[in-house]
Amino acid sequence: MIDHPQLSATDVHRSFKIGSRKIDVLRGISLEVQRGEAVFLCGVSGAGKTTLLYTLAGLERPEAGEVVFEGHRLYRNGSSADAKVRNEKMGFVFQSYFLLPELTALENVLVPSLIRKKQQLELAVQHLQRVGLGDRMNHLPSEMSGGEQQRVAIARALINHFRRRTDRKSRYR
Repeated sequence: MIDHPQLSATDVHRSFKIGSRKIDVLRGISLEVQRGEAVFLCGVSGAGKTTLLYTLAGLERPEAGEVVFEGHRLYRNGSSADAKVRNEKMGFVFQSYFLLPELTALENVLVPSLIRKKQQLELAVQHLQRVGLGDRMNHLPSEMSGGEQQRVAIARALINHFRRRTDRKSRYR
């Protein structure tokens, strides 16, 4: 049995135009990430870390190259197919969290499952408790500190990961 990487990028290129200048940000990036592998990405400000992550996640189309996540070739089958993969199989904690200001912490964590029309209330509550926000789940983002908002974003990012584990009858740890 051949073990395929969970995520791979091959010769990915991305640039931006600022006025008449073209800035090459990603210049032939290739990588493979195996299931369960932890990867740390570091570099100076403006080096392209966020651009690379957005490209690997199917959020920013590369000008050249290929990104494959769990056998799904991103950017090939349209944005709705990529959005479905993101919603069902990926979780994000963005630098600015992107919490919806009119929703409570609990509702923000539930957003990915609501999009799938498979609300997972009990799991969302468990995630908020695990990140230490069991007593803050009915608060709006504006009523929370930056650190609390970040933990809400982490709980939201995990909703997909543990859904798959519990579907296989694994123990929640």
